[in-house]
Order: sequence, then C-alpha cells, then structure tokens
Amino acid sequence: MPQDRHLGREFDLVLFGATGFTGGLAAEYLAGNAPAGCRWALAGRDPGRLGAVRERLAGLDPACAELPLIVLDAADPAALADLAARTRVVITTVGPYILHGEPLVAACAAAGTDYVDLTGEPEFVDRMYLRYHEAAVASGARIVHACGFDSVPHDLGVLFTVNQLKSDGPIVVDGLLRARGTFSGGTLASLLTAFSRVQPMARAAKKRRAIEPTPAGRRVRGGSGRLRRVPGGGPGWAVPLPTIDPQIVARSAAASAAYGPDFHYRHHIAVRWLPVVFGGAVGLGLLFLAAQVPPLRKGLSRLRSPGTGPDAATRARSRFTVRFVAETADGRVVTEVSGGDPGYGETAKMLVESALCLAYDELPPTAGQVTTATAMGDALIERLVRAGLRFTVLTPAGTETD
Repeated sequence: MPQDRHLGREFDLVLFGATGFTGGLAAEYLAGNAPAGCRWALAGRDPGRLGAVRERLAGLDPACAELPLIVLDAADPAALADLAARTRVVITTVGPYILHGEPLVAACAAAGTDYVDLTGEPEFVDRMYLRYHEAAVASGARIVHACGFDSVPHDLGVLFTVNQLKSDGPIVVDGLLRARGTFSGGTLASLLTAFSRVQPMARAAKKRRAIEPTPAGRRVRGGSGRLRRVPGGGPGWAVPLPTIDPQIVARSAAASAAYGPDFHYRHHIAVRWLPVVFGGAVGLGLLFLAAQVPPLRKGLSRLRSPGTGPDAATRARSRFTVRFVAETADGRVVTEVSGGDPGYGETAKMLVESALCLAYDELPPTAGQVTTATAMGDALIERLVRAGLRFTVLTPAGTETD
C-alpha cells in the first residue's frame, strides 16, 4: 500500500542504471516479475541505449514497449530530485557508488523516497549514514544499501538462523561462503576504487562509530573471524573474509533484541585446501598494491570494460551456498542459504525483490539508513524463497555441540 508521503506519485519503481550489465539483468527480471499494475520506468543518461533496453524487454513482454524512459545524469542534483519526487522506490545500479551514488541518496532522503542499491562499498555506506540518515528519518525514506549478493544472503541468512533458536542467551554465528562465479567490469571498478581508498574508508568508519547509537544493555559484534578449520566438522578451512557483510549483519543485530543479549557474527569463505588460501591472499595483495598506483589501477580497469560481464552460459554454471553455524548454550543450529549465479543473476533478483518488498508488502515502520533484515526481514525471505532461493535448516535447534 502506498504510504502517505508517496500519494500521487507517478511511478511505483524506477530502475536507474538500466543500461549497465547488472542493471540490464534487473530490468529483465522486472519485465518477467513485476506484479500486474506495477508502474515502473527505466532511467539512465543515454537515450539510445535506454531505448535498446526497452526494445529487448519488449521481446520478453510486449507491454514493455510502452515503458517510460527517463534521461538524466547521476551528477545532476536537480534531475535526481525530480526523479525522486516522481516515484515511490528507486533502484540504482550506478557505481562505483562512492563516485556516483551520493546525489541520488541525497535526493531520496529529502523526498521521502525509498532507495535500494547493490553496493558492497563500506566507505559509501558509512558516508551516506553520516550525511543523510537523519534527513531520511525525518522524511520517512528507507535507505537500504547492499541489496544484492552483498549482503542479502548473509543478512537474511543470519536472521533466518536466529529465528530457529530457542535460546535467550549469547549467540555466536559463523557464516561460511562457498561460491563459483566470475566478475563484471562494474565489480572490478568498484573493487579497485575501494582498494585505492583505504584511509578515507577508515576515517568514515571511525566517524560513524563515534555517533552511531549502540544497543542499551546488549553487546553486538561482527567481523571476519580468523583462519581455522571449518566449524561443525565440515571439510576444509574457514578463511577470514573482510567484506561489508559482517558490518551489515551487526547493524541488523544491533537493531533487534531478537539477536540476544550477546551476539557475535564471524564471516568466512570456506576452502578445501590451504594452498588455495595462500594463492588467493597473494593475488589479492598484488591487486591491492597495484590499486595504489593510478596508472596501474587504470590499466587493470581495462581488463573488464564497464557494462560487460559473464555470458549466460557462464552464469548458468555459477552458484553459491552460505552455511551458518550458530552456537548457543542450548546447542547448535546449522542453516544454509543457496542459489545460482551469485554476482549477477541472483543479485538482480535480490535487488528487484527488495524494491518490490518495499513497494508492496506490509512491513514494520522504519526510516533512515536501515538493513534488509531490519526493513524487510521475513517478508523478503518469503519473496526470495518464492523466487527460487533456498533457505534450509540442516541441523535443527537443540542439537548438542561437539
């Protein structure tokens, strides 16, 4: 149901960045899954490419031939303010977000417009909290970052796991990612940009910690853990994974007493052989060093051009699982979230379903910068299950720990 601040708006959803690789996949998902009567539009800066996307969508659903096209630039605040005033929800895939995302967040926070993106950039998320959280609280806007593979499976997977627990004591959850896939030009650009901004990232995180409220009478921690054997008796090694995901999980836990009085989330990637760990660490280290040198960073960015990504056959072979091992005083619970191509096919699905959830589902009242678990929670889990993702209890509550 439209909220009062959205009455009279022209659109339910606008997809900004529809001409990019992931944006194009999101547009295709919307074409096949938008509910009857959904008023949506495509937005981007190139009218010719927008028209080509609409033509492609019309091949999937002839009704898409009439989709409105909105031509605007990510750096035009006036045009973005007009866009935010015309729609209930904005979906954006225009990154790297630290370079291109702020004006749209500002416009949505001012207009009371709900916003979703697929960023995995901690600096961007922290800076948007510092600059626009209070404005969004005042306007009623829900600013929801990380609505793709970063960080929906992890955030909602932990929520799903906590929902299985019967303990009201301390909870420790280990997240163990296994994935097969490749990357797009946009993903590479975002990674290189983040690697080149370590000090600004640290400063933004410090400023946020200084002002963000902490839960009264409760302790919440989230981090990348340490190298060790896979918990729960599985094969291989749990390797620390320093992504944005544990930060998102910890923010969800801080917002809800359901996570218990003492909650700790540890984030890992699971690998079978230690040499793979060392090889990956060396590769990432070299990429990090290269990103500090502008000519090398520019050269690396040419390995994948913006707007390009893995073909359909490669995406069809890709998949992911995230296993969650939760330990409490009463025993262990093991759950799993799994799906297909993590970076693109499933990311487009997660992103669009997040926007549809904000637009159409009965949700608890929230505002400001919030997480998927806080803003949408079980309603989004239900949507994603209907859309083909799997949320599974492998070991039910009450199982004794080793």
